[in-house]
Amino acid sequence: MEQNSGAYRIEAVDRALTLLTLLSQHGHVTVTEASRELGVAPSTAHRLLSTLCDRGFAVRGDKRQYRPGPELLALATPGWAPPLADRVRPYLERLHADVGETVHLMVRAAADIRFVDGIESHHPLRVGLRTGARMPAYCTSGGKAMLADLDPADVTALHAAGLPPWPGEKIHDVKALHRELAAVRRNHFGLNQDESEAGVTAIGASIGVIDGQPAALAIAVPTARFASAGPEAMAAHLLRTCGDVREALTARAR
Repeated sequence: MEQNSGAYRIEAVDRALTLLTLLSQHGHVTVTEASRELGVAPSTAHRLLSTLCDRGFAVRGDKRQYRPGPELLALATPGWAPPLADRVRPYLERLHADVGETVHLMVRAAADIRFVDGIESHHPLRVGLRTGARMPAYCTSGGKAMLADLDPADVTALHAAGLPPWPGEKIHDVKALHRELAAVRRNHFGLNQDESEAGVTAIGASIGVIDGQPAALAIAVPTARFASAGPEAMAAHLLRTCGDVREALTARAR
């Protein structure tokens, strides 16, 4: 098949496909790079990339880079799925843009959680990234949200040996944990106030189980300015984003 030379080639479609190829091969592209590769003005490249974003094939990330969006990631080789962090990354970037605070993706392994991805806030006073760190689920916001997805009997079984000690713990036994998780189920998100780390307050919500892996998103803010950071708006953005992730990734699995 001839490429880029057919009599019926549509220029705009050809350019869009070229951009999709660049995104797939390199993982990111800037307006300047797209303009140079396509041989068009930056304004034209920007319009093309914006259209791809509107259709879910690209997302605008940090440093004015565009990354593959959920629709492009879904076109991966049949039978193979990108890592969870890669699939959630576009939504994590959107949440970061919405709230302007440090955001994390975490997964649960038994009674612990592990931070697998994150984007740091640009505020002078901010919470740093915890990517790679592991903590007990009961003292983190996203961990509480994931535990709240379990039946109470499963939570009890998971902590049959008691709660692992942690410096900032405020929940001291399984009975208190059940009371906390009941509140999480009512509110649809978990709250961590100086429990995982002194000076850090976070809210987290469950994505659900994706490919057998419980996962959650969380927003972390310095406790000193949490009240003034708009916690109600942050919670709304968090819950909407988690719902969008759940819908998109569950739909891919069907």
